[in-house]
Amino acid sequence: MTDPQIQKISVSDPLPSWNESNVKKSILDFINKTTAKDSPDFIPADERIACFDNDGTLWAEQPLYFQLAFAIDRIKALAPLHPEWKTLQPFQDLLEGNIRAAFAEGEKAILQIMSVTHTGITTDDFEKIVKDWMATAVHPITGKHYYEMIYQPMTELLKYLRENDYKTFIVSGGGSDFMRSWVKQLFGIPKYMVVGSSGKVEYEILNGKPELFKLPEINFIDDKAGKPVGIHQFIGLRPVFSVGNSDGDYEMLQWTSTGDGPRFGMIIHHTDAVREWAYDRQSPVGHLEKALDDASKYGWQIMDMKNDWNKIFPDNFNIT
Repeated sequence: MTDPQIQKISVSDPLPSWNESNVKKSILDFINKTTAKDSPDFIPADERIACFDNDGTLWAEQPLYFQLAFAIDRIKALAPLHPEWKTLQPFQDLLEGNIRAAFAEGEKAILQIMSVTHTGITTDDFEKIVKDWMATAVHPITGKHYYEMIYQPMTELLKYLRENDYKTFIVSGGGSDFMRSWVKQLFGIPKYMVVGSSGKVEYEILNGKPELFKLPEINFIDDKAGKPVGIHQFIGLRPVFSVGNSDGDYEMLQWTSTGDGPRFGMIIHHTDAVREWAYDRQSPVGHLEKALDDASKYGWQIMDMKNDWNKIFPDNFNIT
């Protein structure tokens, strides 16, 4: 007679927030065939590398990347020390609440803002500031804490992959120091498994204590063609499983899917204007066009958020 507890475990659903669809089936089939030792598609455990974009893939990203929201809050906090910002752009616009105008110059404005909010400080102090912000800041539209806007279906996928001896990495255009402050608590991913954009860091002795000091110089941009480069430099193995949501992930998905052996690529398509946001080709944030058009060419799964997920955000999630 079958033990009822064993039977319950064997039929349990590892992805309960995913609707029964071709996408869910393709995920489960891929994991099953690559972990079964008698399968012709078996992948040794030390080669099971899964890479995930962060913004728009593991948590929300509208109406602007959450790291930029952090930077804006830092501008407001630092403003009393910088009276010149009242008449200096893009800081004047940010302080007056003109967010769109502040970012009108695109990358130039972003770099200016990042330079004054992410540097001139030790790495330890920066981590504390980020953690304090994550514990208190709320999204301007949903009213949720930013950490509550992680995607429940993706946390289930990360967990299931790890249960099957996959190594789950974040590969994001976001700042590595920013993400490393909370990735373990939100996604169960340790700091050393984060590949992100970074600024230069300098070793110094401050007040008799060795410190790492964040400098206002770019070290590496982990976006678009930079993602495969970052994976090579910091992981050293080509992924067999990659997930993204925008054209910024195109090259990572392309590099993954063109390797030898079984490969899996997936695009998170934001189609749910009721529970989240619906956007793709026309969006300045999470722009998705080329990857959407070429998905069939490379065999990428397109995960339709409205139809493939029965839940988007977790219930009662607490970062502490």
